[in-house]
Amino acid sequence: MRILTLARDLTRRKARDRSGLFVAEGIRLVEELLASGLHVTGALTCDLIDRTPRGAALVAQLHGRGIDVVRVSEREFLSASDTESPQGVLAIAEKPVEALDALVLPAVARLLVLDGVQDPGNVGTLLRTAAALGVAATLVLPGTADPWNAKVVRSGVGIQFKHRTIDCTEEALLAFLSRHEVPLWGAAAAGRPIDGMVPPARLAIAMGNEGAGLKPSVRDACAALVALPMMPGVESLNVSVAAGIALYALRPRA
Repeated sequence: MRILTLARDLTRRKARDRSGLFVAEGIRLVEELLASGLHVTGALTCDLIDRTPRGAALVAQLHGRGIDVVRVSEREFLSASDTESPQGVLAIAEKPVEALDALVLPAVARLLVLDGVQDPGNVGTLLRTAAALGVAATLVLPGTADPWNAKVVRSGVGIQFKHRTIDCTEEALLAFLSRHEVPLWGAAAAGRPIDGMVPPARLAIAMGNEGAGLKPSVRDACAALVALPMMPGVESLNVSVAAGIALYALRPRA
């Protein structure tokens, strides 16, 4: 029952940080995990997984990879599950080791900075949006939901398995950007209209907390503040929607 106990423990961020492990739950996410090349340390299944041929095939694939697969009762599985409609499979894997100092940027690059974005669904969508729009890496500042939270992994449909996602302090972020001559632009309601801005070849774009926006220290570090022009009466957009528009508008041009 070691895997069951570990899966329960990994619902806590402290356990994920301490162990370097995370949980991916559901058929599609476990399929994505197996395809990613990340090291899977174990899996948990129950009778729910046998309801579809796809589920049965996934269990066979887990066994075929030599992964330690533990079968438990549905009740035991639910005690470790983080979904409303469990499919009877979850896997435990090692988080990729990503260091900010090891990040190599091409001459033309975009970075996404998340500053205190707290909703797991928003963080997962932001990561997937960043990957879709060619962002080199997403840099996650303290106060942001853990990118390896099960809800974030599910919302991003496992994009963290492929897209570079790096936790860092504000000090480390600013030192990295300065060293690589990457200006930081921040999204803010009082910023300049984004459609009138000409972005540099390298650019980091910071998105702030859903309610409070950017922290004052991050805001002060920005070389420019940008805003999305909106119709009167509309005060704001969801942070992941706003980020998608901003990243598209500021994408590198040929």
